[in-house]
Amino acid sequence: MDRRKFIRDSLVLTAGTMAAGVLPSCAGGMGRIGAEGTGSTVTEGPLELEWENFTARMKYTFSISGSSRDSTPIVLTRLRWCGFTGYGEASMPPYLGESHASVGAFLRKVRDEVLPGFRDAFLVEDILARTDALAEGNCAAKAAVDIALHDLLGKIMGQPWWRIWGFDPQDAPYTCYTIGYDASDDIVRRKAAEASWSRFLKVKLGQSDAEDRRMIRLIREVCPDTPVYVDANQGWKDRIYAAEMACWLAGNGVVMIEQPMPKDDIEGNGYVNSKSPVPVVADESCQRLADIPKLHGAFSGVNIKLMKCTGMHEAREMVSLAHSLGMDTMIGCMTETSVAISAAAQLSPKMRWADLDGNLLIANDCFSGMKLDEGRIMLGRQPGIGVSPLE
Repeated sequence: MDRRKFIRDSLVLTAGTMAAGVLPSCAGGMGRIGAEGTGSTVTEGPLELEWENFTARMKYTFSISGSSRDSTPIVLTRLRWCGFTGYGEASMPPYLGESHASVGAFLRKVRDEVLPGFRDAFLVEDILARTDALAEGNCAAKAAVDIALHDLLGKIMGQPWWRIWGFDPQDAPYTCYTIGYDASDDIVRRKAAEASWSRFLKVKLGQSDAEDRRMIRLIREVCPDTPVYVDANQGWKDRIYAAEMACWLAGNGVVMIEQPMPKDDIEGNGYVNSKSPVPVVADESCQRLADIPKLHGAFSGVNIKLMKCTGMHEAREMVSLAHSLGMDTMIGCMTETSVAISAAAQLSPKMRWADLDGNLLIANDCFSGMKLDEGRIMLGRQPGIGVSPLE
């Protein structure tokens, strides 16, 4: 589907129904939007799924331990039911192993094999369970369905998901801003200067001892007092070295470290966590809900990302489980449009840390959504996940 037509159709649909204040009939159901966009008596009807390929262009080459890229493939979804439309997204950095082709193939199976069995969009548990059971993996593709479904239902209920879940928006944290590795001193300084608005920086390390220390020193030249999160992206292979590096980083204003050791080396990561003056958080080691119990005791917390865990539904369960085990939580992202970022933001009031800057790292965001106030995540009352398509 042509992206311009996709967005144009979305704008026409939204403007037409909202301007009239009337919800289209659906199998005999009729609703009316009140003054604040609430109220509906829709009953049942077919669920219609559409999608399109999109490529997010990076503002800077994005380099982490082991890879660099200038763009990220994305698939945008649109789920329609009873005159309402929900938006979703699959973002696919290389390590997820998904592509435009694989996501498209999976979504066709959802459209043809799952959705025809449902005429009630509120059967969230069953719809998502059937979607998850279609095939192993495909987590970003599953997230694209999950996010669109949540956006759809939030619009029908006339409420944002943070409110449906009963979260306090005043508890939303400040997001960090990510500075990827670069061999150029001038570019690192420029990135740090452009991020001076942020109260927290996140720095990608894991290259080599000399390069990691160089990155921190350059950033400290520009932002001497800003607290820093570090993400080694599994780049440190020796636990003794990683523990020593954690101590050096803590002495240079680093307040949290993500994934120092390879994801399967739970014992090694646990050793680093036991020696580190600052919390060590699992990222690649923590993909889905079932991973959390085995990480208890080895990490201080977990980084929850919708693209890893299949979306908002499972992310909410992960938050509850992690907190029940006494583990801290972080809400993270890939390089994403405002669709996935705004969806993840709905969970932010329950997080100690936030890394929701993926839409700020791309040059061609095609939606408006979550806003920041000097880096703090602001949760509005727009229903669903709170996004609108841009021309």
